[in-house]
Amino acid sequence: MKIAAWNVNSVRARLDRLVDWLKSAQPDVVCLQELKCQDAEFPMEAVREVGYHAAVHGQKTYNGVAILAKTEPTDVVRGLSDGVDDTHARLIAATVNGVRVVSAYAPNGQSVGSEQYEYKLQWYGRLRRYLDTRQKPSEPLVLCGDWNVAPADIDVWDPALWQGQTLCTDKERKALEHLCAFGLTDTFRKLYPAEQKFSWWDYRMLAFPKNQGLRIDHIFATAPLVERLVSAGVDRDARKGKQPSDHAPVWAEFKES
Repeated sequence: MKIAAWNVNSVRARLDRLVDWLKSAQPDVVCLQELKCQDAEFPMEAVREVGYHAAVHGQKTYNGVAILAKTEPTDVVRGLSDGVDDTHARLIAATVNGVRVVSAYAPNGQSVGSEQYEYKLQWYGRLRRYLDTRQKPSEPLVLCGDWNVAPADIDVWDPALWQGQTLCTDKERKALEHLCAFGLTDTFRKLYPAEQKFSWWDYRMLAFPKNQGLRIDHIFATAPLVERLVSAGVDRDARKGKQPSDHAPVWAEFKES
């Protein structure tokens, strides 16, 4: 079972890229982030034509998440459903082939100390409570998406330059650690403890050709899936060419149980 995550940075603007990638990569499940469209505007037919069902949680102009799968997702839940007045479409969950799949788009945080930064930290706490009340670490679960946190200095092209900046602060990293303490493992880092790869590169300053990036897109899995983990990676080629997303797809593959 191959599961991928990709912040497409506008699904309608990158539709041709998405369709081509689905055809070539053939993931069983894809978690998309930053759709930037409402549910009714999501290109359902184009996705269906290449063999995927879609569960969508969209929002006009901003955010938006989806789960695409070769078998139809069931038990779909949209949002954190925790009673907080929050209109951001940042999370969708569904069951695919016995695996609970969560597609998440964590807040960026903007600048340290800002309202957006505090919202980000609170959102991480809300997500941990969501897991505590709805899921069990003993069950097969994957959390996939753009987490807007580089977990460690190895995930940053220049740690000294990024020290204390949003995406790399101690508070953000601790928030991510607290989330993973639920019983989640970083699939890429599990297989490659010392390898440096990035999933996001700024559009500016030739960051991509210089490989000046961060690894902020992750696939986390619970123990029953980690035991079946066979490979993981970043599809850097999908970041190349004209008008790409600033993110590359990340993926993990698991043996059948």
